[in-house]
Amino acid sequence: MGGSGATVTDDTLGAMGPRLRAAREQHGATLTGVSRATGISPSTLSRIETGRRKPTLEVLLQLAKAYGASLDELAGTAPTVAPRRSGNDKTVLPLTRYVGGLHAHKHVLPAVDAPPARPRQASHDGYEWLCVLYGRLWLALGTQDLVLNAGDVAEFETRTPHGLANAGPGGPVEYLIMFGPQGERLRPRTPAAGWWAR
Repeated sequence: MGGSGATVTDDTLGAMGPRLRAAREQHGATLTGVSRATGISPSTLSRIETGRRKPTLEVLLQLAKAYGASLDELAGTAPTVAPRRSGNDKTVLPLTRYVGGLHAHKHVLPAVDAPPARPRQASHDGYEWLCVLYGRLWLALGTQDLVLNAGDVAEFETRTPHGLANAGPGGPVEYLIMFGPQGERLRPRTPAAGWWAR
């Protein structure tokens, strides 16, 4: 009795990693910065964000306070999902609310007046796919520096140090990110030419 409820709770807790990572990024914080603010070790935060550890209520309350978010927002049970601004004025809009698997977000970087410094890089478990919708996006991937334009797509293992910035100066940059916390990848399915004529 109550097994199904426990399963739903376990699934919800297990799927919170990507939401917590998105909340941290929206807040413009690093794992080290959050660790200093909450007393939770960076390794514990990393394991929670990558789904290798389920967060306790105490941890969730600390993170909700640190990110200025409600528990409903962190759990993905809030009635609406509003865009949030990070400390560097990046706006992030979560696009998925289901439990587990790939998660998608839309990011908007504001216009800049001068060429930016090289983006600060981070690395963690998982796999990421991004698509630029508008503007020019600077992807610092390991030792490579790539400038992606509208319509360009990039995919990479997030263990590779990576960072993003508006390639500026000019207008804002809009891009989509799909993140697989357990290394899930997109599977292109392109039909053979003329399949509709069969």
